[in-house]
Amino acid sequence: MGANTSPSEKPRGLIRIIKATGYSWAGLKAAYHHEAAIRQEVVLLATALAVLLWLQLPVMESLMMFGVIVLVIIVELLNSAIEAVVDRVGEERHELSGRAKDIGSAAVFVSLLLAGVVWLTILWHHFGVPLIQ
Repeated sequence: MGANTSPSEKPRGLIRIIKATGYSWAGLKAAYHHEAAIRQEVVLLATALAVLLWLQLPVMESLMMFGVIVLVIIVELLNSAIEAVVDRVGEERHELSGRAKDIGSAAVFVSLLLAGVVWLTILWHHFGVPLIQ
């Protein structure tokens, strides 16, 4: 819902979907413009897609590998939103503000670890040295 829309004026049906899509697109553009981490992760996503097309792994494994990179971007978007709200509230240092930012950062870190584990496991499965011969 837009900032100037009262609850009684909520759009419905297709209009709501169109407006929500517009807000989402604006959010993606703002994140890309204002957040270096998002730009880096978009490069990571494009690189991952190129590598996956080159490797020609089974489709489900490729989707899983691509999906965990998309998950990193989703978590980064949420982290960026948390940081924006905390920064909007005030410039002064506060324990809860710092904790919120640190927890958001930790979520990004955990999503990156998950992506690394998924990629390494699948690549090891296809190209690694067998443990038992």
